Amino acid sequence: MIKNIFLTITAILLLQTGVFASVVKFAQVTDSHFRTNDEYRADVLKETVKSINNEKGLSFVVFTGDNIDSPKAEYLPEFIRIINKLKIPYYLVIGNHDVFKNNGLSKKHYLEIVKEYNWLYNYKKPNYVFKKNGFVFIVVDGAKEVIPGSIGYYKEDTLKWLDKKLKKYKNDKVIIFQHFPVVAEKEMPSHMVYQKEKYLEILDKHDNVISIVAGHLHTNSEKMRNGVYHVTSPTLLSEKPLYKVISITTTKGFAPMVYTELKEVEMPQK
Repeated sequence: MIKNIFLTITAILLLQTGVFASVVKFAQVTDSHFRTNDEYRADVLKETVKSINNEKGLSFVVFTGDNIDSPKAEYLPEFIRIINKLKIPYYLVIGNHDVFKNNGLSKKHYLEIVKEYNWLYNYKKPNYVFKKNGFVFIVVDGAKEVIPGSIGYYKEDTLKWLDKKLKKYKNDKVIIFQHFPVVAEKEMPSHMVYQKEKYLEILDKHDNVISIVAGHLHTNSEKMRNGVYHVTSPTLLSEKPLYKVISITTTKGFAPMVYTELKEVEMPQK
């Protein structure tokens, strides 16, 4: 409550002084691990959609990977049907549970299924860029589709692509979405990123990244590193289902402000 009041007062003061630049507010849902024929997981996802639809001021929702529980093509259509009930746009990140090429669900096929059930979804590759409210959002893929596992791997061509995009948008404020965090308060060797120092080297070359938002660890972690605020959010399937609302404000002459709030999904009594 105190943080909410502070954020509101700060925004009002900035508006009054004429230095207000831009603000964006969005929801992050991560590690929903959806599967068909699982009534509880379906109910959690449906109630999450309802909760998000009742939130005011949201520009979009991002699902930061492990959207389905295992790489089975039959899981994805129902997941998409449920989140299609959202009243605002959504964006998808691919996680290690989402794809396995030898199981018939490559990244290409995954995104083809998404497009089949949501013709408004226009992203054909797992790495992509979109813009909202004066911010640039970059989705970076670190999932392995040939030999999947809990270790993230941002391939050389992906890192070159990221470096190129950060150069292109050097005068913009950038937020990155990915499944595998490269910085967390408590790192897990079994869920680490392979050669993450190469990613961090690229990140350190640029000064336009405000925040990196990820999932994967199923825990809540927020840590600042070299001016970049690294947000890692808990699984939707926590003991009490959780998602996160994130607000980012930039003002001339001030450091960007990142505010996060965990939201508990109220499940109906049965």
